[in-house]
Amino acid sequence: MQLISFDPFRTLGFPDTRVLKPEHFFRYKDELRQADWVLYPQYWQLNALLYGLNCRIFPSEASYRIGHDKVEMTRAFEVVAPANTPLTLIEPNGPLQQEQLWETMTLPFVAKHPKASMGEGVFLIQDRADWQRYCASAQVLYVQEYLPIDRDIRIVIIGDNVISAYWRRQADQGFYNNVARGGWISYEAVPTDAIELALQVARDLGVNHAGFDIAWVGGFPYLLEFNRLFGNQGLAGTADLKSAILAYLSEQDIPRDPSGPAPRPSPLRPLPKAV
Repeated sequence: MQLISFDPFRTLGFPDTRVLKPEHFFRYKDELRQADWVLYPQYWQLNALLYGLNCRIFPSEASYRIGHDKVEMTRAFEVVAPANTPLTLIEPNGPLQQEQLWETMTLPFVAKHPKASMGEGVFLIQDRADWQRYCASAQVLYVQEYLPIDRDIRIVIIGDNVISAYWRRQADQGFYNNVARGGWISYEAVPTDAIELALQVARDLGVNHAGFDIAWVGGFPYLLEFNRLFGNQGLAGTADLKSAILAYLSEQDIPRDPSGPAPRPSPLRPLPKAV
């Protein structure tokens, strides 16, 4: 395969891969047209690569479009897995909408900035002052029911496979499970229902590169979000991302018998025993 990458760190060690700076991609239109895959372009490049040059990109377009904004992500979740989506209300940020949401939500609740990541832009609303501070910083009002958890589950999917699943336990200051905000990783058994939910949602939405965050409440999984560019801290010793990605890309080039059995998602390597 002939590959072009716009992210030298995520494709380090990939064979037959030419690395370009994103801002230079106009200089290499012919090379991009001829490449088998274009890896990790930036979001602003998508339209030119997909529709102007007819490139095949990885991660998938759906991984980019849906993962770019929590508003769009939540609406997609509500279509494919409504029972597993926490109660979420989204409104323009105006005085009337601020008051309506304040009257509707039960304290405490969670408010988010739609394009934040790594635990940034996430607020625990416990009183009116918290709500006012959030509203002053938000362009769009995005509020979600509070789920009583002290940890969540990260499930990493490449292509049709789960390559890692682990728990992220809460930081010492409470509320945040993100490793970037002080959370820590546990490799205890991950419930099968959570793994199956992540696979189902990824398959239904066409997402092929993501770290899904799932809350486990009373024996039931709830979708929080997915990150297209997930951190690798929890993958050490449990998954080989390079091999998983290269295997997936190669598999896409193998014609399948349309009358044969449909491929079944399965882990590329053993996961912790499920419960």
